[in-house]
Amino acid sequence: MMLLSLFIYAIFTLHMRIAEYCLSFCGLQILHSLVGLVRSPITATLPQISSRLYLTWIILHSFPEVQTHFLVSSLTISWSITEIIRYSFFGMKEAFGATPSFLLWLRYSTFLVMYPIGISSEVGLIYLALPHIKVSEKFCIRMPNKWNFSFDNFYIAFIALGIYVPGSPHMYRYMLSQRKKALSKSKRE
Repeated sequence: MMLLSLFIYAIFTLHMRIAEYCLSFCGLQILHSLVGLVRSPITATLPQISSRLYLTWIILHSFPEVQTHFLVSSLTISWSITEIIRYSFFGMKEAFGATPSFLLWLRYSTFLVMYPIGISSEVGLIYLALPHIKVSEKFCIRMPNKWNFSFDNFYIAFIALGIYVPGSPHMYRYMLSQRKKALSKSKRE
């Protein structure tokens, strides 16, 4: 098990820096949704991108203690498969005006497995980071201070976990409705 953890950590450190910056650029998707540059509603874009940014920068980047857990692998695999299919789909659609039916099916079907794996990995990693967040007090502001303001990342992590309760079913239902529309539309054509 120790060897597996070291292997996971080696892969993580090799690829994480690139992933951090790529995922940060994904933050633009929120802006694109807000200004109408893309058709995705903000109610679908905001939770997905926000959770990825939170996991990437606040949990994984800031707490190396969780970087060797197997959930990092399942998280990375689920995010990667999802995005490779998603961007291949949109790339083909933009370049050629259409996509092969297998890619359409993959785009609107892999989430059935990838969402539960990704969401479970995200929740698990936040949960695993809780004791480290509490002890380190990273991103905490204690009073007294000149702003007379207090902020505790430990409680923010609990709020993030709480958001998954209504957020996960919302995202899953949204993708189910998108799947139904996209696949029924392709059958008519």
